[in-house]
Amino acid sequence: MPAERTQSPRSARHYDDAPDTDAAFRRIAALPDGPERSALRQEVVCAWMPMAVRLARRFRHRGETFEDLQQVAQLGLVKAVSRFDPSRGTAFPSFAIPTILGEVKRHFRDELWVVHVPRRVQELRGQVRSADRELSTSPGGPTPAVHEIAAYTGLTVADVLLGQGALESFTAQSLDALHGPFTEGPPLADTLGGMEPGFDLVINRETLRPLLRALPERERQILYMRFFCEMTQARIGLQLGLSQMYVSRLITRACARLHDQVTADPRVPKTVA
Repeated sequence: MPAERTQSPRSARHYDDAPDTDAAFRRIAALPDGPERSALRQEVVCAWMPMAVRLARRFRHRGETFEDLQQVAQLGLVKAVSRFDPSRGTAFPSFAIPTILGEVKRHFRDELWVVHVPRRVQELRGQVRSADRELSTSPGGPTPAVHEIAAYTGLTVADVLLGQGALESFTAQSLDALHGPFTEGPPLADTLGGMEPGFDLVINRETLRPLLRALPERERQILYMRFFCEMTQARIGLQLGLSQMYVSRLITRACARLHDQVTADPRVPKTVA
């Protein structure tokens, strides 16, 4: 007597959201485009809507509201009903389920990343995340090491590190979030650094350096004595045998020339008369 065949729980699983719409799909295929065909498609979409909601429920607690997940899954259902061809002999759920799941996954991939991450890195993130969950012996236990994840997934250590780095790219923390272990700590925005004021001084000096070298020697010497040695115009004139008024005119003319060169179009060659 042959052994009785038993079904696995997965194959025997039955859902109450699988209506019989075979006749409706055959009618849809026979009808031309028009109001009657659109209305019949809408009826089929409504009949299978509970299945779309059930599939959307798989993706709860992943950073997206359940209402939005339902809408995306329902969009996938509409696409599945529109594209389904009953003449191929495939049951509608076998076609619709991958279509709906693909639409939800595409939504996560294209719409919810705060930082743009290449597709390959997104896939690495998924592999690393799944391996980390499967290798963890208990909730809250030690995190698997990088080499363990690499051996388990067949990825390189570099790919595992790349995937781990993408784990933090899916969501962003608000700048208003409190920083530190205490709830009364300062917001995260207060810990961000600002522009160092000395940077502008360095940039200005490096911009002026070649322009100063191009000045006539006497003007360059006067500017050095005035702005670097902090000498008065009268003392400069006394040391160089010039009047204070003439030193003032030379300083004004040199500064105006430098100003014009700095603010001029950088693509225009700068010359000093």
